[in-house]
Amino acid sequence: MALRPVMVNIKALDHSTVGRFWAYALGWSAYSAGATTYVGPPGGLVWPDPVVLGIDVVPVPKAKTPTKNRMHLDLATTSDVHKAELVRHVKALGATPVDVGQGKVPWTVLADPEGNEFCVLEPREVYRDTGPIAAVVVDCANPRAMARFWDEATDWTLHEVTDDQAVLRSAKGVGPYVEFLRTPDAKTVPDRVHLDLLPYPDDDKTAEVTRLRTLGATDLDLGQGDVPWSCLTDPEEHEFCVLALP
Repeated sequence: MALRPVMVNIKALDHSTVGRFWAYALGWSAYSAGATTYVGPPGGLVWPDPVVLGIDVVPVPKAKTPTKNRMHLDLATTSDVHKAELVRHVKALGATPVDVGQGKVPWTVLADPEGNEFCVLEPREVYRDTGPIAAVVVDCANPRAMARFWDEATDWTLHEVTDDQAVLRSAKGVGPYVEFLRTPDAKTVPDRVHLDLLPYPDDDKTAEVTRLRTLGATDLDLGQGDVPWSCLTDPEEHEFCVLALP
């Protein structure tokens, strides 16, 4: 048994506007999926996508606080020219520069129209085949502990584990990485961005959730009521959901 990350969930006051921003930023399409806006590759909605992590923008009644998100997206570029063009492009779409204490770095830190931070990276060989999203980056206190949990929770492959970083990627060797980076900041507000996981067709969602609890996950009540997905937190209280099979 194992779960597969299938999308990044972003909360927004205006899910349509934020969804369109990410669609145009990534060169993807925005699809109306009931009460949410799903962002994925063009050519028609395919879910779950076999390669990419889509983005599901979900409406909520409260705006983002000034506190930095503990999860953000890193966008890949192929050259210095491409990086400069992408930064100009997303700024024209409504992105704004933000200072999260990064100092002088080769990447550019920005925020989407509702303040969700993201980075446009300088060209890096490791991300040459990821598609437009290079990585989903998660702040944490203990990357080794995160590696143990997420390696067991999902069917993704662990690529690197140090005191400062843990890196996973789909066992198929496609799509973005998920990277847990050690940071000094503690969690103080609910997550605005989180991962959604999905069982495989022959697996049982209830059994998978039970398995996650034995690994250290905790049930989370967000006032979601009776819904087909399960809300949980990992051992460092990063929120995530296990979705029902379509």
